[in-house]
Amino acid sequence: MNTPICDFINQYVKKDALRLHMPGHKGKEQLGFEKYDITEIVGADSLYHANGIIMESEKNATALFESGGTFYSTEGSSHVIRAMLYLAKVYSGQNNGYVLAGRNAHSSFISACVLNDLDVEWIYPNKESSYLSCIITEEKLENALSCVDKMPICVYVTSPDYLGNMCDIEGLAQVCKKHGTMLVVDNAHGSYLKFSIKDMHPISLGATMCCDSAHKTLPVLTGGAYLHIGKNAPEFFRQNAKQALSLFGSTSPSYLTLASLDNANKYIANGYKEKLQKFEASLNNALSDFLYYSSEMELLHSFFSLREPLKLVFDVKKFGYWGGDFAKILEEHGVICEFFDDDYLVLMPSLENGIDEIRKLFRILSSIETKAPLSCEKITVAHPKKKMSIRQAAYLPREQISVESALGRTLATSSISCPPAVSLIVCGEVFDEGTIALSKKYGINHVFVVKDE
Repeated sequence: MNTPICDFINQYVKKDALRLHMPGHKGKEQLGFEKYDITEIVGADSLYHANGIIMESEKNATALFESGGTFYSTEGSSHVIRAMLYLAKVYSGQNNGYVLAGRNAHSSFISACVLNDLDVEWIYPNKESSYLSCIITEEKLENALSCVDKMPICVYVTSPDYLGNMCDIEGLAQVCKKHGTMLVVDNAHGSYLKFSIKDMHPISLGATMCCDSAHKTLPVLTGGAYLHIGKNAPEFFRQNAKQALSLFGSTSPSYLTLASLDNANKYIANGYKEKLQKFEASLNNALSDFLYYSSEMELLHSFFSLREPLKLVFDVKKFGYWGGDFAKILEEHGVICEFFDDDYLVLMPSLENGIDEIRKLFRILSSIETKAPLSCEKITVAHPKKKMSIRQAAYLPREQISVESALGRTLATSSISCPPAVSLIVCGEVFDEGTIALSKKYGINHVFVVKDE
């Protein structure tokens, strides 16, 4: 498979031209890669009006993912989510429409609702679930859609979530089709799922649109992401994808990131599927051996029925550690985790780690002393009352107060950090005792609330 963006940049570097164009470094090396960092010069195409090398590269990606159209972003899935909701709203024709969404949506979904003036009706997880997970079953979605007075512009789910749990996308897509709405998926953590032992990519399973953060699981620079349009989606989405992305994206996209997306096409086409599936099988074998010999240290491998293959999630309290303490122990052994809180620790291996590094990881895990389980008061996911729309709250004057004094106040803007960037309470909702307890549990001490209520 060709790499038109990479080829153009390499040819330009060889010219050793006098660069009287942006960027200001002029290709002179400070960090070592500046010569490859260009802008929209003649021949370099333009991301949102692509008719040259970028268009050719995106066609390669479309073929690899077998989508109805795959388009690049250099600003991550956050950029793509804003564009997807815009497309869904315009297509629906509902100026005052709403989204039916799983409660564990990323903060970029909230900002997308602010920018697109969309309200949200939430589907909540089971009480025993982490706030990071919201498994929406066919039955739960069917019940939700059967009770609405007006159809949502789309159903929005996060799959996989931060703990590796996945929804039955194929089943949800069928329910959406039955009710005349569309399924939009935050697949930020699942670019590789297309090439897994079992193809579990949302576009393969019937989603209308999805985002992939290519940089999270593929060898792509940070910020590299895809907007995928379903093969059976109305032509409107493919035709208007670029315009939607342009509304929310910078007019100076990173050509380094574009080049890495372009190079990823060649990487994927050059035996990635076979190598990934072999790696998955080896990881499963190593995991089975580890669980056999270290039965006291349990992974959440059976937390839900559908699991993301390349995510290792530990319920660290079960073997005597808080997440931060366990992460520190791993760091002392040279292992840096993706995420931790008091309850869970998340590791995200990829093909680039190789099985030798995975075996090293399990040797380190096996060497860590297992202690008596820790217990703490179970705090269920809160269901705060909504006082105003997300957009209204986001644009009203605000003030910062301690979370302990927030009872009865309305959240103006989210205070959750990234990772995991999943809100405990959403703009426009009122703090109750449950949301205050959750906020304190996860280290949120100050919040922005609507002023002079």
